[in-house]
Amino acid sequence: MKIKDKKTTPAPPGTLKAVGSILLACALVICGQQTADATEVNGNSETILRMREDVLGGDLFPLYEYLNLSVSDTAGPGAISLEIGGWGRVDLGDRSFDHRTEGDIQYGYLSYRSNRNNFTLNAGRQWVVEGVGTERLDGLYLRSDLMAGFTAAAYVGTPAVTQPNFDGGDLIYGGRLAHSMPKYYSVGVSALRTEVNGDGIREEEGIDLWLHPMAMVDVTGRSTYNSLTRGWMEHAYTASFTPMESLRLSASLQNVHYDDYFYQVTTSALSLANGLILPGEEMWNAGGSIGYSATKNIELSAEYNHYEYDLAGGADYYGVAGNFSTATGLAAGASFHRMDGSTDRLRYNQYRAWVTQKFGPADLTLDFFDVDFDGSINGRENTFSLAGAAGYDFSRNLRVAADIDYIRSADFDNELRGLVRVSYAFGFGKEGR
Repeated sequence: MKIKDKKTTPAPPGTLKAVGSILLACALVICGQQTADATEVNGNSETILRMREDVLGGDLFPLYEYLNLSVSDTAGPGAISLEIGGWGRVDLGDRSFDHRTEGDIQYGYLSYRSNRNNFTLNAGRQWVVEGVGTERLDGLYLRSDLMAGFTAAAYVGTPAVTQPNFDGGDLIYGGRLAHSMPKYYSVGVSALRTEVNGDGIREEEGIDLWLHPMAMVDVTGRSTYNSLTRGWMEHAYTASFTPMESLRLSASLQNVHYDDYFYQVTTSALSLANGLILPGEEMWNAGGSIGYSATKNIELSAEYNHYEYDLAGGADYYGVAGNFSTATGLAAGASFHRMDGSTDRLRYNQYRAWVTQKFGPADLTLDFFDVDFDGSINGRENTFSLAGAAGYDFSRNLRVAADIDYIRSADFDNELRGLVRVSYAFGFGKEGR
């Protein structure tokens, strides 16, 4: 495998500010040009303060802000909207990352949705999910229903990769063509290509499907092919059977070829050269689950998965879970799982128990998670975490919550973490909150 050169060229100064200014100007145009009765503005803010101690004893207090804004107008033959989302961080204590402040525009695009044929046109930074393509890009996206049950989608732009270890490319394009009969099936074929200076560094094709051959039976799945390595990246299929409203059974099968799947990545954590992901590895996973609603308030489930690795060996993961709820706002659950693998870290029992109670606008939660290893991991056979959380809804738009976690793991002793979250939703206009 050829590892791409590390990307060191920084973004042009003021790029994010320029993009934000342009999108904000477009929002003002939308609001100003259309009638007030047809325009709505919605948004939500998540302010999060995290508190913990790092391995060197430093006190970390990163403060995060996540902001999402939607401005839309439905006065014409379709809906025009502006969607913006971004985040920022500032370290109030010791430095938690390379820089004390950081931020990014997660998405920011103008969208037009026609009242006919589900026609959609997006322009800007956006997430595209079309078959083999699950990408964030700066560019254009177009989809529409065609005749006789066909739909088509296409996209082109620049990959939007933040903090890459390896080059993510300077051009990406792809599309998907599908045919559907809503009651019986939907089958799509898709492809994408990523280039650097005209040379392809990623070429993938695939098929995705949903089948409903008879009542109570559904089959979903996908297969993805890597044209550059000339090998199948992944096959993943799931079948479910619901003989009655209270009973659901499912079975799944997955196959992954690591050399093909991780051929082109942008982070060293997923690189075949990092020593953690083994080159030449192939994984098979076969499993199933059953879910049963014993009563309106009691749910039970069981699952089993077998993993088989060519190089790392095999493992079995299985367990049971149950939960119940009451009309008084009380809910609780417990689960047990067993991992039987070929290494000490993959041989353990896993336990979890949780309970939550609502008191009008307030709620309290306790969550206990325990892992009991067969052997010693870094001198410890048992690890656990205990979390307590409380929240209060001051209104339907404002919620304040806090939680504290005590963790004892194979890598850290007596770790204590805290978090405070303030959530606020706002809006005005025709449908604005």
